[in-house]
Amino acid sequence: MTYRLFEEKDHASIYQRYRFVPPEEIRDIILHYLERKKVQPHALAVDLGCGTGQNSRLMAPHFQEVVGIDISECQLEEARAVTGFNNITYRFLNVSMKGTAEELPFPDASVDLLTAASAAHWFDQQRFLLEAGRVLKPCGCMALLGFADNFRLHYGSCGDRLTDICDEFKKVLLPYTSTQVAVSNTKLKELYTAIPFPDKERIECIPLKQQISVRNIVGFMESFSTYQAFQRAEPDAATTLLQRTLDRFLKEMGVTSPDTLMEVTLEYFCVLASKPE
Repeated sequence: MTYRLFEEKDHASIYQRYRFVPPEEIRDIILHYLERKKVQPHALAVDLGCGTGQNSRLMAPHFQEVVGIDISECQLEEARAVTGFNNITYRFLNVSMKGTAEELPFPDASVDLLTAASAAHWFDQQRFLLEAGRVLKPCGCMALLGFADNFRLHYGSCGDRLTDICDEFKKVLLPYTSTQVAVSNTKLKELYTAIPFPDKERIECIPLKQQISVRNIVGFMESFSTYQAFQRAEPDAATTLLQRTLDRFLKEMGVTSPDTLMEVTLEYFCVLASKPE
């Protein structure tokens, strides 16, 4: 089953503007793993559920060709608007056609690396793993990454209270939490167990700290699939929740500008596996 999410133009724009780019630390972990398992050349990387292309662009300098795949044309419009990556091709794949993560438009044994950043929890697990086994070259690798939703905020002495405000925001969204989001929050434990390749590993905590404005952390929270579901169901209540959260952040920090910087700590995870020879 393919889940049709993040397709609206406004949401795609929010996703591009506020979603965190996967850190270079994860890129390096993935590339080092691939180097250990498969000799050069690394010709083709396929980025599944590529969205606005953040992860595709991260991989582009290290492959002859990168193909980003998504079922949202609005997301891909945002991706194509970023210039300077001539070896990336973005493909819109209608779910009625061959081209989802479970039915990839690539020949057998043709792909060096399959990646999915904050996307694998939406896949049909068993069908995706069968398809990954088909399209990967011998010793080709898959890298499935994301981040846990237990991020923490820091600003002076009020970091704990800022994190509490964020947790209260997420609590309102709990009724809109899908099974797939819950899968992501387990750091893909079940999917990792189901991978049939004997050579695999799961890195559960790759911490990342970065500076971010109050405006941007609220925008990031607006990009949550749970918030988008809430907004579709109760648009006025969702808008009020977002504004109230922004106002509470500013009041707790004792500032008036939403461009004031705070620090956020995220915990990324990464599932790696290599197809046998």
